[in-house]
Amino acid sequence: MGRKPNDEKIEVVNIRMVKEPSIYSTEKIRTPDDVLRVIANELATYDREVFAVLNLKTNGQPINLNICSVGTLDASVVSPREVFKSCILSNSAAFIAVHNHPSGSITPSLEDKDVTKRLLSCSELLGVKMLDHIIIGGETGDMYSFKSEGLLDQLRPARAVWER
Repeated sequence: MGRKPNDEKIEVVNIRMVKEPSIYSTEKIRTPDDVLRVIANELATYDREVFAVLNLKTNGQPINLNICSVGTLDASVVSPREVFKSCILSNSAAFIAVHNHPSGSITPSLEDKDVTKRLLSCSELLGVKMLDHIIIGGETGDMYSFKSEGLLDQLRPARAVWER
């Protein structure tokens, strides 16, 4: 079987940063209420779980909102790869994870806690700070902030002795 010269050709992909102004919002994000004000309407319309990241500049100004996963009525598969792809390509200093619970309940599930723990570990490794994980309760407008409730710090991985 003879091979054609093009069978072994490797595609070259170029990624370039383009200087553009922040297009998502000019409002700086400082509190969970700021997040709610900026993106709640975006997630309130979905009838299934949607997991997104709000990428931020060093000054807290949103760069973009990236929807990483659209799931089912009560679950969403979240891959750290999809989360951090947008963070890195956006050149963000930090991000806030946000997802909705169409049921209206804002109590974090075991899976919500597990994914937060994984994202915190990855954020430490990659140097893109995870500021919060916010659950928005369907159309109710209720919100649960892992940071405000102290859960984010509880889930944060302990640093090794030599890193302290």
